[in-house]
Amino acid sequence: MLAVSDAAPLPVHLDKVLEGLAGNPALPPELVRRLVAYRKGLGRVAKRPDLSDDTIAEIIATEDFWLTHALALNSSLPHAFRMMLAEYPDPAVRTAVAVAAGDAPRELFERLIDDSDPQVREQLAGSDHVPADLRARLAVDPEPKVRAALAQWWTRAPEPVRRRLLTDPDDSVRAGACSTYYRRIPHPVPPADLVKTLLADPVTRAGAVRHCTLDTDTARRLAGDPDENVRMELAEHPDLSPALRDELAADTDPRVKVRVFARQDTPEPIRAAIHAQILSAAPPLDWLTHHQDLDDDALEQGITGEMARVELRALRLPWVTADPLPHTDSPYVCFRASVAMAQYLPAPVVTRLLDDEESSVRTTMALHARDRIDSATAERIDRSYRPGKRIRWRPADDFPLPADVLRRLATDPDPRMRQLAPRDADLPVESVRLLAVDPDETVRSLIAAHPRLPAQDLTRLLADSSASVATAAAGNPNLPCADMLKILALAGL
Repeated sequence: MLAVSDAAPLPVHLDKVLEGLAGNPALPPELVRRLVAYRKGLGRVAKRPDLSDDTIAEIIATEDFWLTHALALNSSLPHAFRMMLAEYPDPAVRTAVAVAAGDAPRELFERLIDDSDPQVREQLAGSDHVPADLRARLAVDPEPKVRAALAQWWTRAPEPVRRRLLTDPDDSVRAGACSTYYRRIPHPVPPADLVKTLLADPVTRAGAVRHCTLDTDTARRLAGDPDENVRMELAEHPDLSPALRDELAADTDPRVKVRVFARQDTPEPIRAAIHAQILSAAPPLDWLTHHQDLDDDALEQGITGEMARVELRALRLPWVTADPLPHTDSPYVCFRASVAMAQYLPAPVVTRLLDDEESSVRTTMALHARDRIDSATAERIDRSYRPGKRIRWRPADDFPLPADVLRRLATDPDPRMRQLAPRDADLPVESVRLLAVDPDETVRSLIAAHPRLPAQDLTRLLADSSASVATAAAGNPNLPCADMLKILALAGL
């Protein structure tokens, strides 16, 4: 066993180090038991997949909320203990049992389906694991939130259940049952005999538009509806007349205009005008930061305009993908990205789109032309990747770079590229040690979990100024047992 010097730096973020240690797969069972006594965290130790029955029973006996709640969320929890927690006094724990139930035996759902707390039943309403006959009982649940959740999540419910939800006396339930957005796909189609009623109801009107027969009077009435969601749906209806289409192109809500922009039958001059209007109305880059200086109308306009710009860039148009070649040089990013989704594009078009000025087009083309992506192209695509929103995925996740590239990236000037180097499990130790003192905390956090990080460097990272680095280091299976013991001692465990 490697001894730890008394002079070793102490963790700056002891709580985070303990959190990382709680998830360390190499933590000996006797140390797992000692961590059960920790009461300051969110109970991560209770989520371990290797808990013994004695340790599970000990956790339940503590009556500590966070430990017990985390235990209830443990997908590896034996069924007998899950049944025990289904009777736990705190409804949040019983809800957690429902969250993690998965493909549990029927008897667990039978116990939870009539739970006295609506949040437990609401969780079951959204679970496809609940047996259909039990789940159908929630359509007459006394709590509208439960019925509304069922309407949103159970899109494949039997017609009697959907019909009951669509005619529910509560507005929120009917709105959930006939919506423009559901938690599951495919979106359900309402019974034909209910569409007229749904269209007349303000809370279901927007969701019913796509299912209605669009005669002249109905179209005119919907075009003047004060609910922009209704007009947005109308703007997508395949039977919309050219006159109303052009009227909606001048709608006060830019999101309605986006729908007109996306139509195949929209004349190009109108499409171009909409595109220019939405982009030209872009607010200053810091408008959200200084939103307190805006009045309510200006703030609402700013939010609506930003939503329209996001939707415009995110559009992927099936009719463009179906006939891609006329649109390969389109001035619209969403058109070129839609082209990139097509099959059997000519090689020159693929090459052009892989070098498109827009990151989203390059990435989309790469994902649809995998046989054309060598390591140099994969690196270029990833290096220039600029996501439209903050997401964890990056092109290198789909196009793994070879070891020689990853080793070169260990000294890349761009920290974002250095973050890829730890993906090489056989990264030379000198590179591993260099990355362990990288100025970028994300790089240090990633290398802290590397299997080739020497013990002395790993110990030093426990005291890193970044909480994420310290947490990752404590979770490294190669952490010496002496360090584990020291951490527990420092925490009084």
